Amino acid sequence: MEPRLSRYIWTHTRKQQLWILLVVALSMVPYFLSFDLPKQIVNGPIQGAGFDGPEATQPFLPISFDLPFFGEVNLFSGFDLGREGMLLALSLVFLLLVIINGLFKFYINTYKGRLGERLLRRIRFELVDRVLRFPPGYLKRVKPAEISTMIKDEVEPMGGFTGDAFVQPALLGGQALTALIFILLQSFWLGIIAASIVAVQAVIIPRMRRRLLVLGRERQLTARELSGRVSEIVDGIGTIRAHDTSNFERADIAARLGRIFKIRYDLYQWKFLVKFLNNFLAQVTPFLFYSIGGYFALQGRLDIGQLVAVIGAYKDLPGPLKELIDWDQARQDVQVKYAQVVEQFSVEPLIDPKVQAISVDPATPLTGALAAVNLSVADDGGSKVVEHVSLQIQPGETVAITGGTSGGGEALAEAFGRLTWPATGRIVIGDADIHDLPESVVGRRISYASSDVFAFQGSLGDNLLYGLKHAPLTEVVYEGDREVHRRWELVEAKLAGNPHYDLNSDWIDYQAAGATGPDDLFAKIRAVLDVVLLSNDVLALAVRSTIDPTEHEAFAGEIVAMRSALRQRLETEKLSDLVVFFEPGSYNVEATVGENLLFGTVTDSNRWETALENHPFFKTVLKRAGLHETFYEMGLEIAENVVELFRDLPPDHPFFQQLTFMTAEEIPAYEALLQKVRGKPLEEVSEDDAIRIIRLCFGYIEPRHRFGLLTDELMQKIVEARREFSDGLPADLVGIIEHYQPDRYMASATILDNVLFGRIGHKHTDGSERIRAIVRDLFESLGLYNKVLVFGLDFDVGAGGKRLTSGQRQKLNLARALIRVSDFYVFNQPLLALDQRTQDQITRKAFAFLRDGERKPAILWVLANQDLAELFDRVAHFENGRLARDEPVETHARDSDYKELAS
Repeated sequence: MEPRLSRYIWTHTRKQQLWILLVVALSMVPYFLSFDLPKQIVNGPIQGAGFDGPEATQPFLPISFDLPFFGEVNLFSGFDLGREGMLLALSLVFLLLVIINGLFKFYINTYKGRLGERLLRRIRFELVDRVLRFPPGYLKRVKPAEISTMIKDEVEPMGGFTGDAFVQPALLGGQALTALIFILLQSFWLGIIAASIVAVQAVIIPRMRRRLLVLGRERQLTARELSGRVSEIVDGIGTIRAHDTSNFERADIAARLGRIFKIRYDLYQWKFLVKFLNNFLAQVTPFLFYSIGGYFALQGRLDIGQLVAVIGAYKDLPGPLKELIDWDQARQDVQVKYAQVVEQFSVEPLIDPKVQAISVDPATPLTGALAAVNLSVADDGGSKVVEHVSLQIQPGETVAITGGTSGGGEALAEAFGRLTWPATGRIVIGDADIHDLPESVVGRRISYASSDVFAFQGSLGDNLLYGLKHAPLTEVVYEGDREVHRRWELVEAKLAGNPHYDLNSDWIDYQAAGATGPDDLFAKIRAVLDVVLLSNDVLALAVRSTIDPTEHEAFAGEIVAMRSALRQRLETEKLSDLVVFFEPGSYNVEATVGENLLFGTVTDSNRWETALENHPFFKTVLKRAGLHETFYEMGLEIAENVVELFRDLPPDHPFFQQLTFMTAEEIPAYEALLQKVRGKPLEEVSEDDAIRIIRLCFGYIEPRHRFGLLTDELMQKIVEARREFSDGLPADLVGIIEHYQPDRYMASATILDNVLFGRIGHKHTDGSERIRAIVRDLFESLGLYNKVLVFGLDFDVGAGGKRLTSGQRQKLNLARALIRVSDFYVFNQPLLALDQRTQDQITRKAFAFLRDGERKPAILWVLANQDLAELFDRVAHFENGRLARDEPVETHARDSDYKELAS
C-alpha cells in the first residue's frame, strides 16, 4: 500500500482536487471585495466622501478601463445615485457578496464531503480486499475485532480529511492571506502587527500539538486493543463461566480502561492548554487594533472607514488561521493512523488478485491428479506437523486417511483445502500448483469440509447454498426510480474504485449443484439434508416458526385443511386421546385456564399484562360470570401449594420447568403476599393484590399441575364466559387476543400448533415424539413437506451460527460441500461433534450419495473411525507427521486383522 496518505489521496482524486482548487481560487475574488465594500459604505454615503452637496450624485457600477494606445474606454457610465440611493445600492451589493461567498462555501464543502466519502469507501474496500487475500497463517495471529475496528473506525477520519487535504490549506490560506493583504493595504503597521501574531501562532501552536499526536496514537492503540479484548470475552464467555474467571476479566478490563482514562485525561489537559494559548493570541490582536488603530485615526493617519474595514477583515483572519492550524494537526493525526493501518495490512505474500478474479463461466473439470509433492506443513510455532509427504489422489479415487489427531492427516487435508500453505513442497493438480490456479477453478471443483465450522449470520438456506454463490449470473432489469438509483450506484462504484457487481442478481450457480434452475434445486437441497440427517432438524425449526397467513395464504389454507386429516389419522390409529382439540363448546383440559377463558391466544403479552392490571373490562366480566371470587380462591390455593412445595428448592431445579404461572424468583414475593392477605375477605384485599392472585389461575393446567382445583362446574362456567370476552371486548383491546376458529389460520401460533388446533395430551409419555412423527408423515402424504421445509430454511442461524447446536452446524457444513458438484471432495473429520453411531451413519450416506449415478468424484476423508476404511479404495496411514503406509484397502484390512491377532 502507498505509505503516505497525501500521495494516496492525490493519486486517486487528482482531477477532482484540481477542479475544487480552481473553484477556491475563484472564490477569493468576491471574498476580497466583501472586505473592501464596508470601507466604501462608511467613507462614501455615510460620511459623505464624494458627495459635495445634498443633491450631489455618484455613478454606481461604472464600467471603464484604460487600454494602451486607446486611452480610457468607457463601456457603461453607471447609474447616478444620491447618498441614500448609494447607501442602499452598496448595502445590497454587500448582501449579494455574502450570498455569493456562502454559495461558494456550500459548493466547496459539499464537494469536499462527497470526495472524502468516495475515498473512504475506496480505502475500506481496499482493506477488506486485502483481508480476503491475506495468507492463512496471518489470519490466525490477528484478532477479527481489531481488523474490523481499523476498517470501520480508524480509517473514518481519513475520509473527512480527503476533501481537506489540498483544498483546506488553499482555501483557508487564501482567505487568511487575502485578509492580511487587505489589512496591509489599509495600514502598513497594523498589517505588520497582524502578520507578527500570525507568525507566532504558526510556529508555537504546531510545536505544542506534537504532544497531542503522541497521546492520540496511544489512545488509538489502547482502544483497538480494548476492542479485541472485548471480542475475546464475547467469544470465550463459555470458557470464562466454566472456569470462574469472570472477575479476572473484570480486573483486566478495568486496568485497560484505567490506562485509556489516563491517556485521554492527559490529552484533554494538553488540548485545552493549546486552545487557551491560541485563543489568547487571537484576542490580543483586536486589543492592539483598537488601541493603535484608534490612535492612528485620532492622528489623521487612518480614516474611520479604513479602521472599520481593518477590524472587519481581522475578524475573518483568526478563524481561517485557527482552522489551518487544526488542519495541520489533523493531517499529522490521520497520517499516523494511516501509517498504522498500512503497517497492519502490508502483509506478504498476499494472494494475487488474478487468483480471485471473478468468472461467470462454468469451471473446467479437473482431469489431473490432486497430489502433495514432498510436502511439509508447519504450525505457528514452526514445528513440522507434516514432513516430506508425497501422496497422490487420482480422479475418481477414494482415499481414507487414518492416524489420529497427532498423525498429520488433518494438516494434510487442510493443505489440500488451501487452509494452510506449504512450508516446503507443493500441492499440485496435474502439473499446476494449486495456489497458482484461479479460485474460480479450484474453489469450485474442490470441496472441503471440516469440524471447524463458521456459519454466516442469515438464514439456514443462505448458508447451505453459500458455496454456490460465485458470480452474478443474471442481469436485473430496473425501472423508474430504481433504474436511476442503479445508474447512480454504478457511477459511484466506479469513482470509488469498487466493483459494480449487482447484489440483487441471482448469484446461485445452479449448474454447480447439478440443477437447471430454482425449480429443481430444492430436490437437491432435500436430498443433501437427508444425507446429513438434517431434515428433521430443519422441519422442527419450521413447525416451531410463525408465518403471516396473508403473505402465504394458500399454504395457510392447506394447514387448516390438514386439521381434519390429522383427526382422521388419529382415529384410524386409535390415538384420539393423543391430542385434545379446541372445541367452541367444551373445555380443553390440556390448555391453560386463560386459553380456555379467552378461547384464543394473547398476541401481545405486554399489552395483556397491562390490561389485566389496569383495564376494568376483565374485572367486570369475571364478576358478571361469577368467576372473580372463584378465581381469587383458586389463585390463593395455587400460591399456597407452590410456596409450600417449591420454596426450599434451588432456582435452577427442573421442577420449575413445570410451572406456567410463577417463576422461581417470584416465590418469595408471593410468600410475602400470602402472609399479607391470608384470612382477609376479598373485599378487604387491595385490587392490585387481588389481581396478582387471580392472574395465577390463567396459567393453570389440571393434568399438568394436579392440584385438583378444576371441577366440572367451574370448567362449564369458564366455557360460558367465553362469549363475554369475545363479544364485549372494548375497542382499545382489539387485537390483543386471537380467538380459536376451526376454519382459520392463527397468525400468532406456530405451524405445528395450527396443525394440531389443540394440545398434546399428558396420558402418553412419548406424546410429543409420536405426534411429530404423525405430522411429518401427513406433510409428506399431503405434499406439504417441501413447503414446510422452506420455512425451516428461512430460520436465522444467528451470529456465527450460534443459534444452531455444534452438531447441526457441522451437518450444515458437510451439506454445504455435498450440494456442490466437484471433482475432489476433502473431508477433514467433519462430524466430530456427533456421536460415533451418527458419524458412521452420515459418513456412509455421504459416501453413497457421492458415488451414486454416473458421477464418480475423488474423495479424501480423514476418518475418526477406522472401520469405515472398507468403503474406500486406499488407506493412507499417518504417524507423527509422516506417511507410514499407503496401501489398498484389502491390504490395510489384512494388516489390521494381523495386528488384532498379534495383540
